Amino acid sequence: MYEFGFRCDTGRVRDINQDAFFVIPEKGVFLIADGVGGHNNGELASRTAMTDIAEYIKENPIPVELGAEELKNYFVSLVFAVNRHIYNIARESAPEGMATTLVILFISGGKAYVVNVGDSRLYLLRDENMIQVTEDHTYVNGLVKKGIIDEEQARTHPDRNMITRAVGAEHDVEPDLFLFDVYGGDIILMCTDGLYNELSDSEMHDMVLNSRDMRTACSELVDEANRRGGTDNITAVSVRI
Repeated sequence: MYEFGFRCDTGRVRDINQDAFFVIPEKGVFLIADGVGGHNNGELASRTAMTDIAEYIKENPIPVELGAEELKNYFVSLVFAVNRHIYNIARESAPEGMATTLVILFISGGKAYVVNVGDSRLYLLRDENMIQVTEDHTYVNGLVKKGIIDEEQARTHPDRNMITRAVGAEHDVEPDLFLFDVYGGDIILMCTDGLYNELSDSEMHDMVLNSRDMRTACSELVDEANRRGGTDNITAVSVRI
């Protein structure tokens, strides 16, 4: 079994919270999203994603008895359905556009399945190490991969928030999928850019490990991000195996 915590906060600058999260602990499912779009369209996109996924899982239970490849196909189909719904809503009522990042974590049978679109992140903390499992779908990350800038320059690049892939932005979307084994004592941290843009990976690592439980960890992370400026919405979900 596992212990989990979460917190979602508007931050100190934004008027609207376009972040969203949802947990279905009895099914081992944890979700975060960060909406993008004018007015309240980002808020609508992220919350629609959470609702759609919850309903999809309820109507189409996750086939835990199947193998890894079948599970990957299940999540690709899920994301495809959610993407199409948000895309169609945007075409009908949000001509200025609306979309959302998305990270899905599913834990079952000693394995973690991760689905990612956009620049929200999932980290694995194990044996004093913290590894970013997901890859940011951003313009700046593309520059880093090409060797044009380094990671330190990426943290302050003026276009660091320009995402290149999002749910609902296009008619079709291709999610990244990851699979890894989990062991007792592992901690998984999911967060939006409002957290990791304010705190370094090492700071997040130390704060999570030094917290008494996962709920406290998420609360302290968000509080510290707000103390650093809270320039964006902030969401953290943490799970200890």
